[in-house]
Amino acid sequence: MRATEHLRGLLEEALQKRGIAWPAKTTIEAPRDKSHGDLATNVAMMATKAAKMPPRQLAGELREELLAASPDLADVAVAGPGFINVTFTPGFWQRTVLDVAGSGDRYGRLNIGEGTRIQVEFVSANPTGPLHIGHGRGAAVGDSLARVLRAAGFAVETEYYINDAGRQMRILGQSILYRCRELAGKDVTEPEDYYRGDYVKELARELLDREGEGLLDLPEDKATDICRLYGEKEILDGIKKDLREFRVGHDVWFPESKLFAAGAVARTFDDLRAKNLAYDKDGALWFATTNFGDDKDRVLVKSGGDLTYFASDIAYHDDKFRRGFDVVVDIWGADHHGYVPRMKACVAALGRDPETSLKVILVQLVNLLKGGEQIAMSTRAGKFETLADVVAEVGADAARFMFLSRKSDSHLDFDLDAVKEKSMDNPVYYVQYAHARVKSLFAKAAERGVTPREATPELLSKLDTPEDLELLKLLEQYPDTVASAARTFAPHLVSFYLRDLAGQLHRYYTVNPVLASGDAELTVARLALLDAVATVVRNGLDLLGVSAPDKM
Repeated sequence: MRATEHLRGLLEEALQKRGIAWPAKTTIEAPRDKSHGDLATNVAMMATKAAKMPPRQLAGELREELLAASPDLADVAVAGPGFINVTFTPGFWQRTVLDVAGSGDRYGRLNIGEGTRIQVEFVSANPTGPLHIGHGRGAAVGDSLARVLRAAGFAVETEYYINDAGRQMRILGQSILYRCRELAGKDVTEPEDYYRGDYVKELARELLDREGEGLLDLPEDKATDICRLYGEKEILDGIKKDLREFRVGHDVWFPESKLFAAGAVARTFDDLRAKNLAYDKDGALWFATTNFGDDKDRVLVKSGGDLTYFASDIAYHDDKFRRGFDVVVDIWGADHHGYVPRMKACVAALGRDPETSLKVILVQLVNLLKGGEQIAMSTRAGKFETLADVVAEVGADAARFMFLSRKSDSHLDFDLDAVKEKSMDNPVYYVQYAHARVKSLFAKAAERGVTPREATPELLSKLDTPEDLELLKLLEQYPDTVASAARTFAPHLVSFYLRDLAGQLHRYYTVNPVLASGDAELTVARLALLDAVATVVRNGLDLLGVSAPDKM
């Protein structure tokens, strides 16, 4: 980020002298071919019209001005139709160690968000059963995204939407009541549609112990309500416990029933009618989502009087914006992809720009493998691997890192055996070991009487080999990675970066025997460099909610 900002500042000053504003489509990025320098920009091609000269001519003039303006530039070259390729001096990259040392655990903290209020709603699983591994991936993505956004200067609030007012909760109550009757030895017929997991039997057993068999003599509706409320509380308490142990916290737990109690759903219907966006047809209430690009209008209230999920979702998002959020982020399972257009229509109907006010992140399925075989899962059938079981088996660190090892909308194979291996083939171990390896090196240095000291530009000038510079450049890219992850709502970019950094560190360690360099000053300089690497690894892992152990 320091390199990009430095180059942009120089270019903006050069353009301003010509009365030219920064062109909108200008890019500054690292070229794919490292022989083309550290950064390349198309600014001359973007500004050619305003400058009233050919792009290569403008690029040539800018080249001379850049070299004259900054001693940190070792070379500036004009390439192709007018690209400008810039190479920085070793001294520029060496100062990265000073930046990291000076900022410590705040290195990579930015203010690009400038306090913009963002709400991240994630997990939001129905309290009808324990969280499974799919929920775990959504939890890791949501929590890490919130951490990244906060690090980038956004004001973030996380939320769990409790679906406590729908049909699934009634089915949960009926399922528990059925099991209560079964446990009491009653003659019962198995319902066609109910939750079959062992946890339902356990809830029924606990409730019968508390209430006694008198529960079964109550009217059906009352008995079902008692079972539903008990099951909801117990399951929700379990969900909160599982998330805590997975290092995931929510600032707000928002029950769907609150929308009805506050009249928010009715108010939303009134608002839509007033805007001529809701109408009655065939005994149902419809929302004119086709006005906003949806392929068909959607039902809000069915002809029988039951509300659709969409009805409360509109009211819920209206409530979010009324609470003052600039952007709301919804993290959903990939099976909800068809729901995105209607939600964008909903946001547009609320008077917001869905392209800037709403961000929907889809999380693909997790294929859980054990012993080389896939584990089949179904919440309703009670066949699934719970998040708690996975965390107990492999640990929160391994689970979180694996969930973030790929883009959220990509399928993920999670091999329970592989993530427990202490080998370089295990990406979790690979990154954490980079931190532990540096800490071990410092312990060995102390044993040999090598004392680290505060880095200075003079000391760091020793870091001039290609391996030194590659590591320095990668450290300098960390703030850029945080910024990119925040702007694109993609926390997996931090995971990708950390694997690159860990790989560079492990290769560096192999090529450069730090404590056996034969040059005392070089040894101390490289210790300072590796200390910076450990700091960045630790900071990056923290954004993923993963620990950075000193020993492994």
